[in-house]
Amino acid sequence: MNLHDPKTIVALDFPGSQQAFEFVEMLDPSLCKLKVGFELFVAEGPGFVETLVGKGYDVFLDLKFHDIPNTVASACRVASGLGVWMINVHAFGGRRMMEAAREAVANDSHPIKLIAVTVLTSMDDEDIKSLQVQATARDQALHLSHLAYQSGLDGVVCSAQEAQAMKDLNGLGFLTVTPGIRPKGSDQGDQKRIVTPEDAFLMGADYLVMGRPVTSAADPVAVLKEVATFS
Repeated sequence: MNLHDPKTIVALDFPGSQQAFEFVEMLDPSLCKLKVGFELFVAEGPGFVETLVGKGYDVFLDLKFHDIPNTVASACRVASGLGVWMINVHAFGGRRMMEAAREAVANDSHPIKLIAVTVLTSMDDEDIKSLQVQATARDQALHLSHLAYQSGLDGVVCSAQEAQAMKDLNGLGFLTVTPGIRPKGSDQGDQKRIVTPEDAFLMGADYLVMGRPVTSAADPVAVLKEVATFS
């Protein structure tokens, strides 16, 4: 296990801070990073994020900004001011939007990772086709990853199934952050393109995003330690 850079990002998919803090108290920053998404951020606001950062956690603020370039740049600048480790935008916002986001955080006093969402792991080829995109989910994800790379971003959120292909296309230093991770025997939930932790690392994933398989586990720490053996 890399104590300075744990590879599992635990998604705090809780409705409020009380449940989230009770869960976080079982963990340690050496075991994992934390992800705060829409539900918890809307419920508790920036102060909650700053508290997690104050506890020593690397926080991935997962708000998937997607708007006109100036609005996204401003949002990224404010988000970076919370001291988070990573933020993201939607690659579908286009190159100008992603470049504006990159420029907004380029001169921050602390390093921050800026990544893009390509194709959600809850989507498959039929979902992509319904958007009148003439490509498979995989091909669309690869195309958007390269657009993010050309825009100067640090990496992408993607399925582990595309992680190695994205590194082949954009370079080994291009980060791949992979949700849709399910240990063997776990419930698939609302994910479609799922991968086990061991296979995800073998496929080139840099960081694994895991929610319910950790947060609903009888022993979350044991799950995190087991996943760390694969990294």
